[in-house]
Amino acid sequence: MKVEVKLFAFFRENRFKVKVFEFDQPVSVLQVINQLDINPDEVGVTMINNRHCRHETMLHENDSLGIFPLIGGG
Repeated sequence: MKVEVKLFAFFRENRFKVKVFEFDQPVSVLQVINQLDINPDEVGVTMINNRHCRHETMLHENDSLGIFPLIGGG
């Protein structure tokens, strides 16, 4: 199963901007986050195919997963 993963903001540091991963079995958004060694508490928004999703959402063949960090400001 191929899944495109897009990272945003500081998640790109020492990782990548866009990368295609192949998985032997179905995986959840949280499993991908953990595989990338990203702290789930630092994730603000996740999107599959440009639609909001939850960490427990399962990915499908050719999905595009976007992972955005929490953003603060004022």
